[in-house]
Amino acid sequence: MTPALLTRAVCALFLFSAPLAAEGIMVDDAYIRSSTAKSTSGAAFMVVMNHSGADDRLIGASSDVADKVEMHSHTSDDNGVMRMGEIEGGVAIAADDMHAFKRGGDHLMFMGLKGPLVQGAMVPVTLEFEKAGMVEIEVMVDQDRKPNHGAMKHDKMDHGDMKHDHGDMDHTGHEMPKD
Repeated sequence: MTPALLTRAVCALFLFSAPLAAEGIMVDDAYIRSSTAKSTSGAAFMVVMNHSGADDRLIGASSDVADKVEMHSHTSDDNGVMRMGEIEGGVAIAADDMHAFKRGGDHLMFMGLKGPLVQGAMVPVTLEFEKAGMVEIEVMVDQDRKPNHGAMKHDKMDHGDMKHDHGDMDHTGHEMPKD
């Protein structure tokens, strides 16, 4: 086999196998918002479904609209104080299961926004999985969405009636009283 033919064969193998790596990962009801036009941070919410037949883990995210994107979570202590912070080690999504990134819970935090999130705009986001690799999605900016608007009910979760929207907050050591 000539070097040129070998190179073409390797490229063809890569091109045909790359889409298969993300096969089975689906994202539904994705939207992003910030609290004001001058916000330096924003949050994205979505349901990530793993129909690949194998357990996987979301280990990272990125977007050209922000300096960095992190997976964050809200937790409540015994006194009802809400804390927000980065999820260490990623988010496991079992085979044939899903994970909701929802207001008041886990979410993607866009930090260092490079410009305003304009209502109706589509934001390119790359999700990185341990097994599925990179999954490119488009997330619509929806500044007006109410906490339960577009709520979906699935067998293992309900990401409807959530109370807290953090908008433009610094999450480092931040505490917020529970509603």
